[in-house]
Amino acid sequence: MVETLTLVTDFLLENKLLLTALLIVLISLFKQWLVAIIRGNVSFLTDRQRKWISRSKNGIFLLTITMLFMLWQTEVSKFALSVTAIAIAFVVASKEIILCFTGSIQRASSRSFVIGDWIEVGNIYGQVIEHNLMATVIQEIDLVNGQYHFTGKTATLPNSMFFTYAVKNHNFMKRYVYHHMTITVAQFVNLYPLLPELTNKIESYCEDFIEVAKRYNSVIEKHAGVDLPGSEPHIHISSGATGEQNVNIMIFCPTERAIALEHKIRQDFMEAFEQRFKQA
Repeated sequence: MVETLTLVTDFLLENKLLLTALLIVLISLFKQWLVAIIRGNVSFLTDRQRKWISRSKNGIFLLTITMLFMLWQTEVSKFALSVTAIAIAFVVASKEIILCFTGSIQRASSRSFVIGDWIEVGNIYGQVIEHNLMATVIQEIDLVNGQYHFTGKTATLPNSMFFTYAVKNHNFMKRYVYHHMTITVAQFVNLYPLLPELTNKIESYCEDFIEVAKRYNSVIEKHAGVDLPGSEPHIHISSGATGEQNVNIMIFCPTERAIALEHKIRQDFMEAFEQRFKQA
């Protein structure tokens, strides 16, 4: 008898699917018997009976789960390790995709830019023409060289770049811009007498748009909440490391006219410099 019981037990342990099915059947029969005992022969259940029936069902369910887990513990552990390894491999393989997706969420939540804005990401400048969950597409603008025209190149930026580089919005530069220029003079001479006449000429060039520039400058100041340099031209002279002098000029002007105005201002300065210092 003992040997027969041992053989049956070993057989069931080796065939876990059969043992699992047998346990489920036995536990189901036990649950039905227990519920029938609690219910009795009454037609309507009392609240006390409903509570005990619910407790019995929940307890038997937990007992079933515990027994099945103990029976299949080795297989469950192996499966969990496999799933964990697969999950880790998936996360590592799809790291960039996840970063792109979360970068899109970060962009949308921070409202750093919208389609049509001029932005700077790293050393890439351009106008946003499209953005989606994975990437942002921009038309490149040559701001690196102080230009404001499109280069004709289209750049597709993965949204993961928004976690690596700061996103700078240059949208106000679409209409008016603080345009900087530097004129280098190798000779060490007194350049200050040239500045009043140069300032007058710059103001004459800005005469036709200066009122609009002042209003636009005020709008930018209110929107940014900072005190900007102002719409009037600014000129100052600095010295270089090797003794040369740098005439630094900044004007607030329409973006599309910035390069043309720079050429005129450079020409005026060179002509004035030549008239004053050529003979000397």
